[in-house]
Amino acid sequence: MSVTDTTSGLSLNDILANSSIKTSASADGLASATNSATGKKALGKDAFLQLLVTQLKNQNPLEPQDNGAFVAQLAQFSSLEGITTLNDTVSGLASNYNSSQALQASSLVGRSVIAPGGTAVVDTSKSFSGTIAVPASVDPVKVKITDADGKVVRTIDLGSQVAGTSSFIWDGKDDAGEVAKAGTYTFGATATYDGQATSLVTYLPATVNSVTISQTGGELMLNLAGLGSIALSKVQTIGM
Repeated sequence: MSVTDTTSGLSLNDILANSSIKTSASADGLASATNSATGKKALGKDAFLQLLVTQLKNQNPLEPQDNGAFVAQLAQFSSLEGITTLNDTVSGLASNYNSSQALQASSLVGRSVIAPGGTAVVDTSKSFSGTIAVPASVDPVKVKITDADGKVVRTIDLGSQVAGTSSFIWDGKDDAGEVAKAGTYTFGATATYDGQATSLVTYLPATVNSVTISQTGGELMLNLAGLGSIALSKVQTIGM
């Protein structure tokens, strides 16, 4: 019985030629995997893993995948997985935050708040109170109350005030002692610094008519009667 050596006719060039064909096939396979995995979408973790497996299957037998490069690719895949998980977690937190804002907004509608502003809707049948931010000790501090027509109906003299917060109360009457009409009034507080009249910030009560919730994660905006819209962070006090 004789055995025929069928490999004796193959040279090193033939082996290298066959190897180069496999290398070309590997490149074609990797390109095909890339197109099928990604298409026109961004490279995700599933596509990344598919490309990695395809690369290992079709690597050049004469130049196998380097261990260091393989570990580096695995590390990249682990990082990609972690970033994907982080994105999902952040999206969940954002959704919970929006739900919390909606719940908070529903509880604020119809309630009274004190916020910085110069205009308020006043029911003159009862007393109206506000506060003034006084940056330094001054003398005197005055509050001018003006109606919707621009007429000054009352001037309240608070006298000397120290630095801090100063309160004032309007009984709803004009300078002649008559009860003013209910409506929108402007409150302007002034003080004298170094011989010059300086405007002060006033904090007035108002009712929350509605709430605007940002769709992009911005701050909650309160729509106040007579004060317009104001950020929740600027509200000094929330009442009943």
